[in-house]
Amino acid sequence: MNLTTTYMGLKLRNPLVMSACQALSEEVDNIKRAEDAGASAVVLYSLFEEQLRADAEELNERTTAGTESFAESLTYFPEPSAYHLGPEGYLKHVQKAKAAVKIPIIASLNGCSLGGWTDFAKKIEQAGADALELNIYWIPADMDLPGTAVEQVYFNILKAVKGAVKIPVSVKLSARFSNIANVVKKLDDAGANGFSLFNRFYQPDIDLDTLEVKPKILLSTPHAMRLPLRWVAILRGRIKASLAGTGGIHSAEDVIKMLMAGADITMLCSALLKHGIPYFHTIETEMVRWMEEHEYESVKQMQGSMSQIECPDPSTFERAQYVRAVTTYRPA
Repeated sequence: MNLTTTYMGLKLRNPLVMSACQALSEEVDNIKRAEDAGASAVVLYSLFEEQLRADAEELNERTTAGTESFAESLTYFPEPSAYHLGPEGYLKHVQKAKAAVKIPIIASLNGCSLGGWTDFAKKIEQAGADALELNIYWIPADMDLPGTAVEQVYFNILKAVKGAVKIPVSVKLSARFSNIANVVKKLDDAGANGFSLFNRFYQPDIDLDTLEVKPKILLSTPHAMRLPLRWVAILRGRIKASLAGTGGIHSAEDVIKMLMAGADITMLCSALLKHGIPYFHTIETEMVRWMEEHEYESVKQMQGSMSQIECPDPSTFERAQYVRAVTTYRPA
C-alpha cells in the first residue's frame, strides 16, 4: 500500500499532518510522539505578529532608556537574554524540533498586517524550517474598508515573505471572502506554494456574571469538514499550489473524503486533542484497511477522484447541489 503524497514539493510518507496548535507542538517530545505515531509532518504552533511587535518595542525601550541623560549611554546595549524571549525561543524550538525528528517541520507565522513581522520569516528559514505557513487571521470591522483592500493585504504579506525566503510558503485562508476562488487564484499567481483551507475564527462569548467578553474555544466537529471539502473539490486542478484540508477531520473516513475531493494532505488538531497524539496510528490503520477493502493501491489513485475538475461550471454544479438538498430533505 503506497500512502505517500507530496505537499509543496515535500515528499511525505502519508497525508496525515499535525496542524498548528500550541498544546500539541510546544513540547519537542510531542513532536517525536507524532512522528512515532505516523504523522508525516508537523506544523508548529504560531508565532504571533503581536509577540514580535512587543519584542521590538521592548528592545527599543531598553536601548533608548537613559540616553537623554548621559552621552556615554548612547553605547549602551542590553543583554540578549533580556529581550529575546518569545521570538528567539521560537527559533530555538524550530532547531530542536528539526534535530529531534526526520519528518518535515513547518513553521507558522500568524498576523494580519504588513510590517516587520514578515521579516522574521528569513530567520525561521535560517533556523531550519522546511516550510512556512502564513496564518493571516483578520476580521475587518472598518465599514469604509472595501473588500479589495482587505484582499490586497493578503497579497502584500505573501509577496513580502516570498521575497525574503526560498522555502515553500503556504497561506492559511479564511473562508470569508466574496469570491474565494478569485483570491486563491491571485495568491497562486503571486507564488503561494500551498493553501490550508480553512482558518477557524474563534468567536468570543459574554460572561453574564462578570459582564466581560471572554474567549471561548470550541473544538471542531466532523460537520466542519464540509466547507473545506467543497472548496478543495472546486480548486483541485485549477491552481499550481498544493491543497491542505483542515478543520473537522476526525476519522479515517474524513481523511479519505478530503483526499478524494483533491487534498494533497489533511491536517489534524481537534481529533488529536480529544484522543491523543497516538490517534495518528489509529487513523492510518483504518485508512489502510478501507483502501484494501475497496481495492485502492495508493493515495495518489484516489486524490481528486471526486473533485470538480471535469465540471465546466462549478458554480452551476454547486447551485444544483443546493437546490437538490433543500428540496429532497424530509424529517424522520
